[in-house]
Formats: sequence, structure tokens, C-alpha cells
Amino acid sequence: MSFFGFGQSAELELVLSDAESRRRVEHKTEEGKKEKYFLFYDGETVSGRVVLTLKNPNKRLEHQGIKVEFIGQIELYYDRGNHHEFVSLVKDLARPGEFTQSQTFDFEFTHVEKPYESYTGQNVKLRYFLRATVSRRLNDVVKEMDIVVHTLSTYPELNSSIKMEVGIEDCLHIEFEYNKSKYHLKDVIVGKIYFLLVRIKIKHMEIDIIKRETTGTGPNVYHENDTIAKYEIMDGAPVRGESIPIRLFLAGYELTPTMRDINKKFSVRYYLNLVLIDEEERRYFKQQEVVLWRKGDIVRKSMSHQAAIASQRFEGTSSHAEAKTPSQPAENNGRQ
Repeated sequence: MSFFGFGQSAELELVLSDAESRRRVEHKTEEGKKEKYFLFYDGETVSGRVVLTLKNPNKRLEHQGIKVEFIGQIELYYDRGNHHEFVSLVKDLARPGEFTQSQTFDFEFTHVEKPYESYTGQNVKLRYFLRATVSRRLNDVVKEMDIVVHTLSTYPELNSSIKMEVGIEDCLHIEFEYNKSKYHLKDVIVGKIYFLLVRIKIKHMEIDIIKRETTGTGPNVYHENDTIAKYEIMDGAPVRGESIPIRLFLAGYELTPTMRDINKKFSVRYYLNLVLIDEEERRYFKQQEVVLWRKGDIVRKSMSHQAAIASQRFEGTSSHAEAKTPSQPAENNGRQ
């Protein structure tokens, strides 16, 4: 920040006003590591201070202005040069001039709309961050601070069970049933599988949770399938009339809410994949989409009044001030 060792150099620091009390959560980085970040919700105010520290106390710092920004952006890994911003707020903290000593600037972004959940995937990243900038002629002084946003939902009004049949003519006929089509991230999938006709030797059966990430549009669409969980239902041959119970706890897996057409850039969908393997290692499967959502009432007490006001503004309801309505019921995407 100093040019050939001459002039003033400075450091920036971003400090949230409620840093001591605000909850921190783990979030996966682009490198696959887990780090802790401050957690925010849609409609909450983001406030704090920018601390400018001069390294050389006897020299002045000339600048062309100081600002702080709150940014929400989507980055597609195959198009890293373009950052698609869906939230961009700016506060000017100081006009062009000079400093001879360290300074602190307060800022507040009130009732900030944060429409999407933070997400780091195989081909896309959605992030929110604060950025403080001291503009200078040769090189700006910049400091960024990432935060994590969770989107909350209420219980779905319609949550019908899933019933489907899968079979091979005169060889296999089974019926499976899941108790719901929408599950919150700490939910339990409860179901049953009925064997109506078994004329092939089944040696193994499992349910997989598959996450499908879709990025891009038109000819530049990329699909990434990731098997999040494998749950063994049965090891051995079933007989006709047998009923196998399913009980799969979601809390132990790394799941996100279902995301559909986020800013027309990407989607994240989840599927339950029923897999049967016979003694000749042939695989039979049936796939069904389920909707995942983040339960909101757990954090009801911790959500601030300002978040409630903002949620009313976006949702037009006062009964569930901090909640958002989850996606519409999933289509039956099962295929053989």
C-alpha cells in the first residue's frame, strides 16, 4: 500500500456491531473446508464499523473517498470473470481528502433484503459479503468480510405422501410409499416398501439421497449429481407380500434447502433414488424428487424485530413474520 516504500500505508478492518452476540455457523468454502461465519436472515439490518489504521503515524494518507458496500453475488465457476450481483448497496463514509491519524467509521444497512440462501456447490457459489474500500490513485485499500444467509420456511400447507409403483413385467412388482413429499433439514423420512411380485433374485436394496446441481442456461447447462447418502434397506432376498419399513434421519447429512432457478442462474434439487440389485449385479431404480426446506420456528426467539418487519413487507403477512413460503409441490419425476 506504499509505493516504492514511500508515503503512507494503511489497513482496514470490518467489525459488526453485534459480533459478540450474533450466532456463527459453519459453511463450506470453495476448497471444501468448513469455516465459521456470522449468520444473518432476510430483512435483518447489517451494521458495524470500518476501522482505518495508519501504519506510519507521521505521514498523511491521501485518498479519493472511502465507502462500504453490502453485496450479494453469484459466481459460476466456468465464467469466473463475471460476478452476477443481485444485491448491491453502497454507503459513502468519507469524501476525498487526507488523514493524518487512524479513523473509525460507523455504517448501517437497514432491513437488507437477502432473498437467497448462501451456497457453495460444484459449479457455482452464492455469497454475501461486506467490502470496505479506500480509493487511491495508484492502488485501492480493500477489505472484505463474508457472511452466511439462511432462508427460513414455515410448515407446508400441502404435504401429500408419495406413492409409486415400479416393476418389470412378470418379473418384479413393488410399491413404495414415503410419508411426505417435503421435508425440513432435520426431518425423518418414514416409508414402506411392499413386494407384490418377486421372480428375480434381489440381493440388495438401498435408498440414495441425490443432490442435482444445475447451472447455466441454454446450451451452457451443466448438471452435477452428488450422492449425499446411501441407506441400506435390505440385504437378502425378499418374498412376495413382504413389507420393508424405511426410517431415514436427515440431520446427519450435509443438505441445503431445495433451490429452484435462483436468479435464473442455478438450481439445486434433491431426489430419493430407490435402488435394487439382483444376483447378476443388474440395477433397477426409481427416482422421486422431494423438496427440502429450512425450519424457521427454531430461531423465532432470536430473530430481531427488524427482521419481522422486513418479512412482513416481503410476504404481506403478520402471522409468520420471519417465514417464507417454500417451493410449490414437486412434480413426480420418478422414472424407471
